[in-house]
Order: sequence, then C-alpha cells, then structure tokens
Amino acid sequence: MQMTPVIAIHLAAALGAIVTGPVALWARRSRQQRPRLHRAFGYAWVTLMLVTATSAIFIRDYGLPNIAGYTPIHVLVPVTYIGLFFGLRFMLKGQVQAHRHTMTWTYVGACLIAGAFTLLPARYLGRLVWGDWLGLL
Repeated sequence: MQMTPVIAIHLAAALGAIVTGPVALWARRSRQQRPRLHRAFGYAWVTLMLVTATSAIFIRDYGLPNIAGYTPIHVLVPVTYIGLFFGLRFMLKGQVQAHRHTMTWTYVGACLIAGAFTLLPARYLGRLVWGDWLGLL
C-alpha cells in the first residue's frame, strides 16, 4: 500500500481531529468556560471526523484479515457516524450531559483507540512510522 490521495485526506483529517478534539472538550470544562471556542472547535472536529470516517470507506487493505478489503478497524466508521449523530442530537435537544458524554467517548474511540490501532506494525501507518521514519522495524 502506498500514500494515495484518499489516504492523505484521511490522515490529514484524522490528525486535525486528534488536535482539535481536546480544545473543544477543554473549552467547556475549564474554570473559565469559552462557549464560542467550544462551538467553533466542536464544529471543526465534527467536520474533520466526518471527512475521516467517509474517507476510511474508500481505503481498503487486502494484506490484513479482511472482508472485501475492509479490516476490523472499519467497524469504527459506523460507530463514528452514530456517535456524531447522537452527540449532535443531544446538543440540539439541550441534553448537555448526554452530549458531553457521547462526544467525549466518540473522541476516545474514534480518535485515540482507532489511532492506536493504526500504529500497529502490520498497518500502513505503523510501517511508515516505526519502519521508515524511526527505523525500528
């Protein structure tokens, strides 16, 4: 597998989401709440997550265990869509606690856990980071 435009878009959006997510979460949890910052970074994060999840549909890996090129990590695509849907729905209904909980766990699952899986040595990004960049493989 090589760096294709779809992978580049996916990687850029995922890295952007990993960076913007904590800012959105922090802006509402800090002592001095910043609702405008929270809203701006929240919408940016949701947009980046939609780009990340959608682009993941077009990335297939036939080298790992798969079904039609879809590996087990692709299960996180519908999980991400569902998390974003319910997070936004809770926000629109004014259910702040449910919104906070859903968005926090969507960030943890779709960004941190999925990100950790992509760094496994058998995956493309893992080979790139551990092998090509750090020379550890």
